[in-house]
Amino acid sequence: MYNSLKPKPSLQRSLRCLSTSPSSSKPHHYDLLISSLKAAATHCSISQGRKTHCIAIKSGFISNPFIQNTLLNMYAKCGFIQEVQRLFASSPNLDPVSYNIMISGYVKSGRFYEARNLFDQMPKKGCVSYTTMIMGFASKGYWREAIEIFKEMRHDGILPNEVTLASLISACSGFGGVFICKMLHSLAIKVMLDEFVIVSTNLLHMYCVCGSLKDGRDLFNEMPEKNVVSWNVMLNGYAKAGNVELARELFEKIPVKEKDVVSWGTMIDAYVQVDWLSEALIMFCAMSRDGVEASDVMIVHLVSACARLSTTREGYQLHGRIVKAGFDCYDFVQATIIHFYAACGSVDLAYLQFEVGVKDHLASRNALIAGYIRNGMIEEARRLFNEMPERDVSSWSSMIAGYAQSEQPYIALELFREMLASGLQPNQITMISVFSAIASLGMLNEGRWAHEYVHNNCIPLNDNLGAAIIDMYAKCGSIDAALEVFCQIRDKASTVSPWNAMICGLAMHGHANLSLEIYSELERKHHIKQNSITFIGVLTACCHAGLVELGERYFKHMKSVNNIDPGIKHYGCMVDLLGRAGRLEEAEKMIRSMPMKADVVIWGTLLAACRTHGNVDIGEKAAENLEKLEPRHGGGKVLLSNLYADAGRWEDVFSVRSVMGSQGMKKSPGCSGVV
Repeated sequence: MYNSLKPKPSLQRSLRCLSTSPSSSKPHHYDLLISSLKAAATHCSISQGRKTHCIAIKSGFISNPFIQNTLLNMYAKCGFIQEVQRLFASSPNLDPVSYNIMISGYVKSGRFYEARNLFDQMPKKGCVSYTTMIMGFASKGYWREAIEIFKEMRHDGILPNEVTLASLISACSGFGGVFICKMLHSLAIKVMLDEFVIVSTNLLHMYCVCGSLKDGRDLFNEMPEKNVVSWNVMLNGYAKAGNVELARELFEKIPVKEKDVVSWGTMIDAYVQVDWLSEALIMFCAMSRDGVEASDVMIVHLVSACARLSTTREGYQLHGRIVKAGFDCYDFVQATIIHFYAACGSVDLAYLQFEVGVKDHLASRNALIAGYIRNGMIEEARRLFNEMPERDVSSWSSMIAGYAQSEQPYIALELFREMLASGLQPNQITMISVFSAIASLGMLNEGRWAHEYVHNNCIPLNDNLGAAIIDMYAKCGSIDAALEVFCQIRDKASTVSPWNAMICGLAMHGHANLSLEIYSELERKHHIKQNSITFIGVLTACCHAGLVELGERYFKHMKSVNNIDPGIKHYGCMVDLLGRAGRLEEAEKMIRSMPMKADVVIWGTLLAACRTHGNVDIGEKAAENLEKLEPRHGGGKVLLSNLYADAGRWEDVFSVRSVMGSQGMKKSPGCSGVV
């Protein structure tokens, strides 16, 4: 600690020379003062700066304008804004440089009101003054204010320099579109600043942020000079857009000397983003061979990908690299390792990692709780939760989600009330689980209260939370309330979740035509990608409306248009659709051609359709397969018995019911939780 506070050797020499040089050597003394003050500013050494300030007063140089400005700069760089204010107010010879230093000091300390006031009072503003203001406001996210200052600059007839324009482009990247980007590009050409690498690189970044990668690549190709930042910006643009092939092609063209850890990390993240884990790990190994050290964040991303894809072997190897590099001491790294083992089903190893790590890390405890819940160990999760000395919103959210997912919704809601009583405010993730629990209980009044709570506490309504509220209202029987919420959020939605909730909710309530109408509207929104759940809702709607041909067309479109492989639930919908229409041979054929083994639900659906249409032959086959999967399936035997009864085969009816009686089977009565 003491060594870090000692003045730097060059600074010590300057001070020693100042204190020992004779007063007659004025020019030499002046140069040493300037050198000492600049060194103090560079190293943020306020104690040495103050000593030099005293020497300047004693030697009579304090009234020199250059010395005054250097002193102002030193105090500003060291963050002593009050000292800068005092000096500035007492200086008799203020010039534009003094104002610029004072304004810069205000901006860096976040005092934008004072910076703007002083800027407006400034008698003579130049390019540096305007640039200081624009840079400061843009760097702190005050984009509109930065643009307004630039407009004033142009109105006063002052030409920007490359730093001004680069800062302006950076400000516009926060909210500007492609049109604004092209306007700034034209301005850069007009004032002949487009060849500066800082300007062209910032323009390139703005094109990428706006999603106009073609314009960005055209600019990139025309840049007379490129630095490592330029290459990385273009590479990041492709990676963020998911254009992995183009990203790799560009990466291969980056000069060897220009490739840094950002270049490698961007390329690895691009592969991780599209779940190409093998390619990401190959790239990671190549980076290591090139002598580029991986960052802790990069390794965490890779371990997280291993957890998501359940690739155990690669995760083990990365864990070894983490220990070797000494990254395992970081709490977020330790939490990621726990999450990885739990996601791969190795809960004992997740617990071992927790035990050997720092147990005080809240993130590690949360990761282990989430791991227990993921593996259905709700009691173990609750035990660890109860032992926690402190809990955050993630701790509570994990437990509430765990109970909601394990069909214990009453306990989930009880825990939610405890969370509120503790004074901790829930977030979007918490409320999603709360609405899920309410939906499973069908408690409409509780759902309305929770919806009002979200509104009154200004919890942002993201797509997943909006979908949870829509789903809750639909499952609680209030389809009108579900539609009202959907209409409020559908134009803001960026993902398919709210659309799925509404399509499935309407289909579940028998509003097939409206469900399909909303799906048609979704099809026109090309920026929203449909998923497998979308088609469960669509096919269910087709079932309820008896739209066999339309259902078949949507089923085919899943793979041919949307590149979604049908799952067992989609096949179940199609069996139901064909069965309701009496096309039982086609339904049976579809079951036989499925890429996966049919489950109890599918054979039961076919058996029910056979009873409806009186097809004993196919019904017997369905019942036989149903018995193989679940010998004590009472509902299936009741259906088969009724099928025989409808056909007048009373001996078979007696035989089936005798088996049911000997095995003690009975069909459970239906019930509803909607209140």
